[in-house]
Amino acid sequence: MLSAALGHSDCMRRADRLFQIIQILRRTRGPITSDAIAAELEVSKRSVYRDIATLMAQRVPIRGEAGMGYVLDSGFDLPPLMLTPDEIEAAVLGAQLVASRGDPSLVKAAQDLIAKISAAVPERLRPFVLEPTTGVPSRGAIAPDAIDMARLRAQIRVGRKLALNYRDEQGRETSRIVWPVTLAYMETVRMLAAWCELRKDFRHFRTDRVAAAEFLEDRYPERPAVLRAKWHKTLGQKKATDV
Repeated sequence: MLSAALGHSDCMRRADRLFQIIQILRRTRGPITSDAIAAELEVSKRSVYRDIATLMAQRVPIRGEAGMGYVLDSGFDLPPLMLTPDEIEAAVLGAQLVASRGDPSLVKAAQDLIAKISAAVPERLRPFVLEPTTGVPSRGAIAPDAIDMARLRAQIRVGRKLALNYRDEQGRETSRIVWPVTLAYMETVRMLAAWCELRKDFRHFRTDRVAAAEFLEDRYPERPAVLRAKWHKTLGQKKATDV
């Protein structure tokens, strides 16, 4: 235990900080400096140096040095439910949002997630799951999906094409091959963002307006993450133009 190396007077406070440092390193892709860590934790750089040294002495695989930045080697992880009250409420709020706006398979997954968190956290933290201070307001009915959403998410993950028969708002139907990028869960509808081979550009398709869909085995030439980055860039350019 990390706290075994700490004194009794500030054991819990500093132990929490050590876990926070690990969490910061876990979520940061590249090296992060002691200045950045100190600013987030609102402590001195000297405290950060001392905490990093303690973690290294506990065989936490941190690489780097003062002034250069620190990296946590892959393969190291904390117990999965070492959660703070704020983290629990964030997870529960996210699950509530999914349960409110997700497709049926995600709704069930969100409900199961809340139940698992409740069963796994210590008794003293259970009220943060069962009686959260946050909530999701009631919403109107969501238009039913006309496509298998679970299968569509799987298609996005592996980067395979999709053949769509799609109706626009006037009811006109077109056939097209698209490269699915991501799904957006809006207030009353769900949208598929995809590169459209017909339009040679990114387009957004309401899932309730899909007349027919065929899940193709063909992979599109971009990696899904690269295509998603291009879509985000296009959105950013459009917002700049709109302004």
